[in-house]
This record gives sequence, structure tokens and C-alpha cells, in this order.
Amino acid sequence: MMGYKKDVQNGLFYYGLNLEQRVRKSHLLRRIVEVVDFDFTYEEVKETYGINGNVSVPPPQILKMMLLLIVYNVRSERELMLTIPERLDWLWFLGYDLDDEIPNHSVLSKARARWGVEAFKCFFERIVWQCVEAGLVDGSKLFMDSSLVHADASNNSVVNVNKEALTLHLVHGFHELESRLEEKENPADDHEPKSGIANRNHISTTDPDASVTRQGAGKPKLQYKTHRSADAKAEIITATEVTPGEVNEAHLLSTLLAMHQDNTRKTTDTVVADTKYGTVENYLTCCDLGINAHIPDLKGSQQERDNRKGIFTEEAFRYDPKTDSYLCPAGHHLKKRNYNPQRDAFEYKCPAKVCLACHLVSQCTTSKYGRSLKRHRRQEELDRMRNAAQSSIAKKDIHTRQHLMERSFARATRYGFKRARWRRLWRVRIQEYLISAIQNIMTLLSYEQERGIAKAFALPLTKKLSFRLHASFLNICRVIYRFCTAPMHPVQRFYCAAWRS
Repeated sequence: MMGYKKDVQNGLFYYGLNLEQRVRKSHLLRRIVEVVDFDFTYEEVKETYGINGNVSVPPPQILKMMLLLIVYNVRSERELMLTIPERLDWLWFLGYDLDDEIPNHSVLSKARARWGVEAFKCFFERIVWQCVEAGLVDGSKLFMDSSLVHADASNNSVVNVNKEALTLHLVHGFHELESRLEEKENPADDHEPKSGIANRNHISTTDPDASVTRQGAGKPKLQYKTHRSADAKAEIITATEVTPGEVNEAHLLSTLLAMHQDNTRKTTDTVVADTKYGTVENYLTCCDLGINAHIPDLKGSQQERDNRKGIFTEEAFRYDPKTDSYLCPAGHHLKKRNYNPQRDAFEYKCPAKVCLACHLVSQCTTSKYGRSLKRHRRQEELDRMRNAAQSSIAKKDIHTRQHLMERSFARATRYGFKRARWRRLWRVRIQEYLISAIQNIMTLLSYEQERGIAKAFALPLTKKLSFRLHASFLNICRVIYRFCTAPMHPVQRFYCAAWRS
């Protein structure tokens, strides 16, 4: 018999409505609440509030709203506030009832300006430490990489600082207004000096902290750069930093390494990164700290270019420690000439007349002053680190790093990672701390789920069965778990009991 829909008469009262019962047990937000304690914000940000005035929205609710903004990749904060009353699960997550008043969207921007970057950094570090306590961080092997993030500004906002057109944007009233805004919104000046010709001569009037950066063959764009370090065991993001897009990632190795050790309280044995990190400074930093640097040598790529040009590389020159000189392929000696304090290296060179008169000069150099070599003051230690980076174990780690770090950035795209939500460097850092914390929370929830499955079947929670369960085996366990816990026919219950035994 076919049923027909009747005219709906909206009820005035719903005595049996309970948000706690409307949110399923396996809901993502419920699992987040079970794992994350948001009450730490009371103690963390209490110094930023006064003792008089209007009562603010509780800090845990503000942090939860920002998590909703990132987890569900909501377009804007206005859209978030309009959607909260329509979502029962969001209301339950925030602790609101159906008839509670939702705050204005400006609460979030004011909270970011009031709290500053440190509050969100603290939240990220607390999640990292939870992952450490759960056994998801080994700490011995660290992977590093960086990725560009598009700034929330158009290329049309870039003006030349040397042109008179810039004066239209720098009038006295603008200076005064900007100083007042910066005093309120930016408690800590995170502006970093820019380098490069393009960024010294050009600036964006919309987002001055973003830098003009070119990637590949594309057009230059206003971008930031996110630097991350991830642990090898469960791909937990242990440290992160945001800089203008022009900053070379090689300069952040020691910074990320120090952050990793502070956040995890574990000693790192090996650092794995790509060729851009293979600088002399990074090799020697790892050498001083007693860390293995599984990083391809940046100098190797330069030597490959020389090989393609048909020019002798430094390997063709033999160093004699007794005479402290180099012997070139033609049999001439390159002797120590002078010292470069910036590179901390000595220059070795033979007379220009001898070099230019050599029959191999076309294969040795294109300079009219002859061939010269640079030898670092700690060349022996540098050679040892470079040779270790060529081992089979190092090559395997370098190959693993490519997929591991690409996964880390790829998983972040669902949370709006590729484009900055807000303007100015300190706000983009807040966004990165939230995204990284959410990614770690997802990994932690996955681990808790696998631990629950292993406990249900009395499986040993070893390293193989803790986090690195194969996807096929895990899916089979989930199906069997649902089959065994759902209401069953007596015959099904019999076979299930026989399987368990």
C-alpha cells in the first residue's frame, strides 16, 4: 500500500530532543572530543583578557570553531557562523543548544589578534606530545620538505617601490591607520626581511609579507612557503614553520631540527631531505650534532651540469695533503692563494699564463683568469658526510622521503592548505599550526581505532599491528568486527563463536 505525505504541522515543543543522542558514537567530532582536551586554552590565554568588561566567548569554543573552519574547509568565517545552527553535530561539538545565540564572526578574528601565534603553537605542540605518548613518534629518523602556499592577494596588488605610483598607497593617513591596526592585530612583529631583486623592488599593497615567487615555468605569484618535518614511524608532523615564499628551505634545517627535538624530547639520529638541503652549512651542522645527513649533495647537481658542458669536475683534480695543493689532469699544481671568510674556504689556483697555455684549457674552464678550486677549512669532515649520503641506506631513505612528504602535503590540501585564508605572515602561521595539528589528530584517531580492533580480537599490539597494519587486513578486521557485534541470527552467532574459538 502506497503511503502519501501529509501536510506537516511544525511542533511547538520537542521534549525528547537530545543532541547527545543525535550524534552517533563513531562521529569524527565525538572522537576528537574523546582524544583532545580543549580546556588548556583557559590557562594559555588568560593573560590576554582583562578582569572587567563584557564576558567573552569561552576560549575552548573559539578554538573548536577554528577547527571546524579547517576540518570542513568552510569558505569563510561568516559562512561558518551561518552553518552552525543548521548542523546538530556542530552544535553538540561546540556545547550549544538549539536556541542558543551564535556569536558574530568577528569573534574569531579578534581572538586570533588577542591570542597571537603562541596559543596555536602551543595547541600544535600539545597534539605532537600526545602522539609521542601514544607511541606514534620514534624520533630517530626525521624527514623534511617544503611547499608553496598561495597568498590571499592578487598579482595586481604588486607595485614598484621605486615608482611614484607607490606614494598613493603610502600617504600619511594610511601610515597612521596601519600603525593602529598593527598595534591591535599583530602583537608580535613577524615580518622577515626580504631578499632578491624582485622582492626588494616590489611589494604587495594587499599582503606586504608575501613574496613574489616563481615555481617552474609558471608565472611569478605572491606566495608563502611552509616548511615541515615528519617522523618516520607514523608520519606525524613534529615541527612546522612558515616563511615568505622566496626563503630558501636549506636555511630552515637547523630550525626544524631544534623544534622537533623540543616538541618530541627525542634525539634525532638521521635527517633525510632533498637536494636543496644539501649545502655545506647543513652538512657541517649535522656533523657537529652527530646526526647522519641522508641528503643529496647540492654540489653534485652542479658537477652534472659541468659534465654536460664537457668541463672537468673537481673529482678530476687530486689533492695532495703533503704539499697542500691540487694536481690537475694536465699535471699542473694548483697552490693555495687566499682565504674567503664568507665561505670559510681557501682558493687554489695556478698562474693564469700556465693555465691558459695548457692544451686542456677548453675542457677545464671558460674563465680568462684560469681554473680555480675552493677547499673548505673542514673539507675532511665535509667529504665524510657527503660519502655517507651516497650509501645504499641513504638512497633508500631519500626515495622514501619523496613519497612520505608528498603524502603529508597532499593530505593537507583537503583542509585548504594550498591557499592562505588570511593575510600577513603571522596569520598564515596560525593556519599552518591548525592544519598540522588536525593532520596529527587524524593519525592519532586512526591509531586509536586500530588499537580498539586489535583489542576486540585479542591481537597483540606489536609494531606491525599497531599503526602499520596493512590496509587489506585492517578492512577485513573491520568487516568481521561489524559482523560479530551486529544482531545476528542464531546460526550466524554459532559460526561466529566457532570462528573466534
